Amino acid sequence: MIDLPQSNHRDPQPFAHLSAPNAPLYRQVLRAFARAKERFIVHLRPEDVAVELGAGDDDQLTQALEKLTEWGNLRADPDTGRVTSVEDFHRKRFLFQLTAAGQAAEQAIAFYEEAIGRRGALQSVALGDIAEQLRSLSALAQQSDPDPAKTHLLLLSLAERFASLADNAQAFMASLRRAIDFSDGDVEGFIAYKERLIDYINRFISDLANSGARVAMLLTELEAGDHERLLRLAARREATDAVPEGTDATDAYDRAEAAALNSWRNRWRGLNDWFVSQGTGRPSQARLLRQAAVTAIKQLVDAVGLINERRSGRSDRSADFRTLARWFAEAPDEAATHRLWRAAFGLSSARHLTVTAETESSWRQEDLAPNTPWRAAPPVRISPQLRRTGSYERRGKPNRVQDRSRARAFLLERVEREAAETAEARAVLCGRGPALLSELGVLDPRAFQLFLALLGDALAARPPGETEVKTMTGDGSMEVRLSLVPGGDQVEIHTKDGTLTGPEHLIEIIDLMVAS
Repeated sequence: MIDLPQSNHRDPQPFAHLSAPNAPLYRQVLRAFARAKERFIVHLRPEDVAVELGAGDDDQLTQALEKLTEWGNLRADPDTGRVTSVEDFHRKRFLFQLTAAGQAAEQAIAFYEEAIGRRGALQSVALGDIAEQLRSLSALAQQSDPDPAKTHLLLLSLAERFASLADNAQAFMASLRRAIDFSDGDVEGFIAYKERLIDYINRFISDLANSGARVAMLLTELEAGDHERLLRLAARREATDAVPEGTDATDAYDRAEAAALNSWRNRWRGLNDWFVSQGTGRPSQARLLRQAAVTAIKQLVDAVGLINERRSGRSDRSADFRTLARWFAEAPDEAATHRLWRAAFGLSSARHLTVTAETESSWRQEDLAPNTPWRAAPPVRISPQLRRTGSYERRGKPNRVQDRSRARAFLLERVEREAAETAEARAVLCGRGPALLSELGVLDPRAFQLFLALLGDALAARPPGETEVKTMTGDGSMEVRLSLVPGGDQVEIHTKDGTLTGPEHLIEIIDLMVAS
């Protein structure tokens, strides 16, 4: 009798090796069989598996093959191809191959690892492909009798590119959030990585804005041009392969066509919702993706700023709390700890109670400890009004609201009048051009006050020993140019309030608001 490893075909457990103690070796062995199957090699001997793993033909590998056969991942067949003697026939020699359950488990594990490890990408190329395919569909929609094969293939390619774009964008945003959350780890790597990442996101946002608008326009044109006809052609072509033989072929065909048409309508609706906004209440997924990408850029910049602040030694909240904890630990006694608590947080027991100033003064004089019992402490003296009414607030009718419309109207009129007088004074002073002080003539009080303020600003801004100065007012609305006239006489500027006397100057006042 030949002792073969027993394969549990009735109840296979192809995932049992994942939780076994020697799981890494089992995974390596099964990957070796999967790679061999890709090269169209069905059977492997133990020495072939050892060569694939780069290890010797040891007992541990033999035991792993037997356990995988027991769990139903592998099937063992007698290896009689190299038997040359009776002793070789009775020796354990097997050919191993993946079972159907083992191959399905490998495919499931590979799909899981790919989905978990996928970082995703923002596919600008997919946006262009979708636009081109929609343009081709638009050309087919304008034909009186579109080709069903071309229509079906274009819709299949469009659905595939769109699904890839949506899945990769979702995976990329998830990985981007993990990268932002991991910014406290490898600081140097994160700072070097963020510049390239921001440029990459900016390019995609630009492509999404341009290509997304083109795709939305093409979708609108297709819906206006009876896109339902193209969907029916694709559904009818798919239903052809699903028709069974028999007497109910017509009903089965109709059911298959209706199911395929509903599927294509659902895909088209998803494509339309992804690129076309449905009013202000339902923005498109492309717009939401742009907003999420912009938010991610802001978060990246904020994360880098926070890292730079920490690297420059600036304090943050966690460092403040650690410092405060050290102060509590270094406090000399419990009273100092309570004082530090009140200074840091401003909290104390029964802070909703309000007492009189005399009570607080007596507490300070007696210097009570924080742990003094209430019965041993001085009594709390409260206001008689609080005992009588239960509130410090005065009861009764509230004060009447005064009508201040006349006062507001008076202030508004005064402000408008002063603004008009100031504008008139600015026009008088700024419309002269360069002029001597002796040529100003008689100024009204409002113009003289403005002139006096401008002259004071110019004289204050003139450096010592200089004869010329050019300066602007504090609000930046006017420019004053003042220069001393050599050998000039004393001049007088007459106003209703008096006479201003000083050396002769050449002055020019420019209204910058009018000039701009």
